[in-house]
Amino acid sequence: MTEHDGVPGGIAHPSGVERVVNLQLSTVHGVFRAYGYQDRTTGHEQMALTYGDIKGEGALTRVHSECLTGDAFGSTHCECGPQLSEALRAIAAEGRGILVYLRGHEGRGIGLLAKLQAMKLQSEGLDTVEANLALGLPVDARDYGAAAAILHDLGVTSIRLLSNNPLKYKALTERGIKVSEQVPLLIDPCEENIGYLRTKRERLDHHLPHLDGVVLHRS
Repeated sequence: MTEHDGVPGGIAHPSGVERVVNLQLSTVHGVFRAYGYQDRTTGHEQMALTYGDIKGEGALTRVHSECLTGDAFGSTHCECGPQLSEALRAIAAEGRGILVYLRGHEGRGIGLLAKLQAMKLQSEGLDTVEANLALGLPVDARDYGAAAAILHDLGVTSIRLLSNNPLKYKALTERGIKVSEQVPLLIDPCEENIGYLRTKRERLDHHLPHLDGVVLHRS
C-alpha cells in the first residue's frame, strides 16, 4: 500500500497528466496498486503500478515502453516481454517499487504499424537503427515527460532505475527525477534477438555486458 491509497481520482499535475483512478490489482507477481492517468499533452492513457511503501528514497523503478508484440504476444524479436515480467518480479521481491507503463512508445515512439514495417526491413537485413531511418523516421522518438510527471505525482524523492538505457536515465534526471542508481535489467538472449540486442549495445549505447562471448546456434 502507498501514501496515495484511497485518494480520489481527478488529481491534475502541472505537467499535464491527470490521475483518474487508483485501485488494488492482483497479478501473478503479487498484489500491486494500479494508478490510471490521462496524459493531457498527448492524449495517451498511462498506467503505473506500485508495490509496498514507496515513500522516501531509492524505490526500485522500471519505466517500461509499450511493446504490443513483446508484452502481449511474447515475440522473441525483442526482450521487452521478459523485461516487463522480470521487472515486476524484482519489484515484488524487493518489497517496494514502481513500474510506469508508457503508452505511445511503441517501436521507440514510431507507432505500431511503422514498427512492424521496421521489423520487416530487419528480417531483410537492416538493423533496428537502419530500419527506422529507411522509413524516414527517428531512431528514437520517445518522450519521458509523462513518466516524470507520474513519478512526481506518486511522491517519490529518488529512484533506483531498472534500465540498461542511458538515455532514459538522462531524460528522467532532466525532468527533475533524482536517479540514485541505474540497475541492470539483463535478459538472456536468444537466436532471434541477439542481433537486435547487439545493435542496441553498439549503436544506442545500452549497457548489455552479458552479450560478451554469447554464441547461439540454430537447432
